[in-house]
Order: sequence, then C-alpha cells, then structure tokens
Amino acid sequence: MGRVIAISNQKGGVGKTTTSINLSACLAEKEKKVLVIDIDPQGNTTSGLGLNKDELDATVYDLMINYTEIWDCISPSVVEGVSVIPSDRDLAGAEIELVGIKEREYILKKEVDKVKDKYDFVIIDCPPSLSMLTINAMTTADTVLVPIQCEYYALEGLSELIHTINLVKDRLNENLEIEGVVFTMYDGRTCLSMEVVENVKENLHQNVYKTIIPRNVRLAEAPSHGLPINMYEPKSAGAVSYRNLAKEVIDRYKKK
Repeated sequence: MGRVIAISNQKGGVGKTTTSINLSACLAEKEKKVLVIDIDPQGNTTSGLGLNKDELDATVYDLMINYTEIWDCISPSVVEGVSVIPSDRDLAGAEIELVGIKEREYILKKEVDKVKDKYDFVIIDCPPSLSMLTINAMTTADTVLVPIQCEYYALEGLSELIHTINLVKDRLNENLEIEGVVFTMYDGRTCLSMEVVENVKENLHQNVYKTIIPRNVRLAEAPSHGLPINMYEPKSAGAVSYRNLAKEVIDRYKKK
C-alpha cells in the first residue's frame, strides 16, 4: 500500500511545489510508482509536471466538489511512472463550497483510499495556508514533509503548523506523523544559511533530513519548461540533491 506524504508549510515561497515536483520525479527515477495530487489552486505542480491547465479533463476540484470518480481525475505526466490529479483556479472557491458538506475533512481521503495501493508513494502538494484543503491533505496523509527556507524567519509559523498537525492527529487522523523537515534554498556562501540550519536542528525536535536543497538557477528554470529538474538538467546540483532526498525518503519507508 502506498505511503501518502503531504508537503505542507503555510508560508509561501519555501519550496513546497519544487519539492513536490522533483521528489516525485526522483522517486519515479528509482522505479517507484507515484501519484501526485495538486491541491494548490495555483496549479504550479500541475504545469511543472508537463500538464496544460487549459486542457484538463478533470481536476481535484471535480474530485472534491463534483463527485467525479478518482480514476477519471488521474492524468499521465511528462515523467514516466508519475501520474497527476491536477489542479486549476476553480479550486480557489472550494473552501466556500465545502461548507455544510458532511465529513468534509475526509473527502480526499475517501477517494485516495480507493487507489493508493496501486502506488508506492502518493505526494500531496498543499496550498500555502492552513485551510480545509490542507486539512483534507492531512487526514489523507500518513506523514507531513515540511520544507523550510534557509532564511532568518525560518522558524516563524512552524510552531503553528506543528500545532495544526498535532490537532489533526488528535481529532481526525491518529496515524498522522511528521515525516520530517527538509531545508531548501540553501546558499553555502552565506553565514546566515548555515546559522539557520544549526538553529533549526537545535530547536526543532523533529526528524531533519540530511539532504539540503541548494539555491540553484536550474531548479528555478525547470518549471517554465514543464519539466522536473532530473529531466531538465540531470547533472545539476538541484537534481543531485533531490535524488538524495528521494533515497532518504525510500530508506525511511523501508525502515518503517
């Protein structure tokens, strides 16, 4: 049965989407079958995996609001071994439309449970907010992976996210765990990046991945080409880092 990982941080611009795209692609490169669910209305993971948002047959909005069968919402991506439940701007109104729906926190979970045994990993890219969409991701997930940008305010808001994860664990999903923290946008030329890493390791009592994702021009360019980094620039520092992260994730899964 597939391991479901929600990639979440309510702060924007910390590398959630970049991690969702490239971790998924690097897991597939290691011959894992992956389903990516884009529940961010911006739909950047959708386009970053080569799907045209103007040509989608069915999206996660249809899955959650229009009661479309999950099988009808799954599309192939540009990466062999990676399938996508895409997102588009229609999802932005889902919060309001979900009001009053019975067991609205479990809509995504009920659908994903039908297919997750077909995949090795299910990766959910969450929006940059602690919304009902994010709650749906957390009730569906086994674990939450938290990307943290190497900047001065890295820990700001993280305690709120951990509090939300613990609330979901207590009230909605008793099996939910924190997968761990991964540092992104690391610049080895600055003392600040190094200080942030050490500060978080000292103050955060969670698993911190050894792999640190560097600030990398190729990583920033890849989404505009609709490709993950291991296809766009296979030998770049970003590609190497995400391959290492994928190996760490697989190794943790084996231990469990």
